Amino acid sequence: MVLNRIRNVAFLSTYPPRECGLATFTQDLARELDKIKLLSNPKVIAVSNDDYNYSGRVILELRQHDRESYINTAKAINNSNIELVIIEHEYGIFGGEAGEYILDFADKLQIPFITTLHTVLSNPTPKQKEILKQLGKKSARIVTMAKNTKPILQKTYGMDPSKVEVIHHGVPYKAVESRDKLKEKYGFSGKSVVSTFGLLSPGKGIEYGIEAIAKVAGDHKEIVYLILGQTHPCVKKESGEAYREKLKKMVDDLGIGEYVRFVNKYLTKDEIIEYLQLSDIYMTPYIGKDQAVSGTLAYAVGYGRVIVSTPYSYAREMLADGRGLLAEFGDADSLARHIRYILENPQAKTEMEKRTLSVGRTMMWENVAKQYTKLFIDTLDKTVAAGMVI
Repeated sequence: MVLNRIRNVAFLSTYPPRECGLATFTQDLARELDKIKLLSNPKVIAVSNDDYNYSGRVILELRQHDRESYINTAKAINNSNIELVIIEHEYGIFGGEAGEYILDFADKLQIPFITTLHTVLSNPTPKQKEILKQLGKKSARIVTMAKNTKPILQKTYGMDPSKVEVIHHGVPYKAVESRDKLKEKYGFSGKSVVSTFGLLSPGKGIEYGIEAIAKVAGDHKEIVYLILGQTHPCVKKESGEAYREKLKKMVDDLGIGEYVRFVNKYLTKDEIIEYLQLSDIYMTPYIGKDQAVSGTLAYAVGYGRVIVSTPYSYAREMLADGRGLLAEFGDADSLARHIRYILENPQAKTEMEKRTLSVGRTMMWENVAKQYTKLFIDTLDKTVAAGMVI
């Protein structure tokens, strides 16, 4: 075994220009890994549901709904110089019932692979459970982004806890101007800004956020709620802009048009970071209790925002120890109460920001990429030591 030689790794994931949180995650991680000399510039096998004009990083395309493509892609990797594959697993990304086609790929792959889990369901369907159990058995290692998912992976999916590694969702670093300067730049001087960003879909519970703002606006005329991001492409394909229009009608019916702004576009990372930096409160009123990871919440923690959230799995972990406030699910009164508390207690707000930022600094991509690099090299070294041919 040659120590410290350059390793060839590839991610199986969606990838820009496909608009998807997983695609952005993989691009950010790959770019940070480019800076680490122990890895050859990581490659991507892009999961495609359309024709995209990919960059040179993408060496193969896997057709999402074509079962034969999973087998052929695995064979192509076996015949390449790739030594390790990282499967970025998310529901809705792979074809077949509950994404079962990914097992065809795993069965045919002759090199080790790591599975990164972007969603861990505590109450999966039998099919979802079986797929993740099989992936867990076949994976050399499993990455999860929250500590509180480890017991679920062991008890529900039968995964070997010694295989499971917890690595935070990464956050991009950018030097930014002060909150006041950015508020001035975006036209929000003198406003108390509450924001929510991400691809818009019914599961985000934005209607409860809007209702909460209506309750707070009576006492706080300076409040403004920014709903940032375009409609999720899958939702748009299925039902157009029905959800966004429903939310807009709700704003009109409540008579709070001056307090709510929709920014209907796919935000660049720089725009996301600037909007976060100018926000006084970041809100995630999500409905789903099992959400193990939220990239948007990770960004908000990374930039030390005060967060008001429903108590889904990831929020409970990230907002522990006074790093934010947890409201009840589907309860606008509860959200409003927390928003009002933050606006009326500036000292408590400052304390929460400090606590959140102390964790947020550890989540920057530079730190996260180093953890992934160590995991990749350890996995390959153990595979060689175990006598597997790479």
